Amino acid sequence: VNTNGSVLLSEIVGTIKLKVFLSGMPELRLGLNDRMLFELTGRGKNKSVELEDVKFHQCVRLSRFDNDRTISFIPPDGDFELMSYRLNTQGEPLIWIESVIEKFSHSRVEIMVKAKGQFKKQSVANGVEIAVPVPSDADSPKFKTSVGSAKYMPEKNVVVWSIKSFPGGKEFLMRAHFGLPSVEKEEVEGRPPIAVRFPMPQFPLIAGRVRYMKIIEKSGDPDTPPWALPSQRGHYQLRTQ
Repeated sequence: VNTNGSVLLSEIVGTIKLKVFLSGMPELRLGLNDRMLFELTGRGKNKSVELEDVKFHQCVRLSRFDNDRTISFIPPDGDFELMSYRLNTQGEPLIWIESVIEKFSHSRVEIMVKAKGQFKKQSVANGVEIAVPVPSDADSPKFKTSVGSAKYMPEKNVVVWSIKSFPGGKEFLMRAHFGLPSVEKEEVEGRPPIAVRFPMPQFPLIAGRVRYMKIIEKSGDPDTPPWALPSQRGHYQLRTQ
């Protein structure tokens, strides 16, 4: 976000992660909603948002996906990342940032930063980091935050405002006071943009949802998982949330 409040860059890096505890080597098939499939193929309508840098785990059968867009794979045991993607967003970011600079004299500056969660109250952003650039000759930092903590990192010329938990709809403030040998120097150099990073697990940012996870057991396999719902012989469907 630049000094005028305009968003210079907004992107989402998303992943689908699995934790597998299955006996044998069953085949799994992941079903996504139609819109996300269109996005993955790049053949969506104008209103669809295309994913970029889509990467699958090596266990995914890429030839099957290329043919009919089915995500089919034999998973490894334990935790692994099934797929990842990047999405450039054109709308307003989930955490909106505003900043104001007040100059009290030729050697003292106060920076006020306001952050507001523009997502539903039921969701929470964890580990939010807001990096606010400051002049290279800043000194004597003092901070006041309505939540979280602020830390001056002179080696990077930024103040990092850390918020452990940021619920949707909430608004928080941070004020930073600095001494400056010359305020005019900052006006000549200009101010770099403010950067915001945060994870939001299990949040459907792209309206892409998992419709089903099917587990295909070999015919006659006696090891029927106790959590599976039988739909037909040798074919089980796992409920997802």
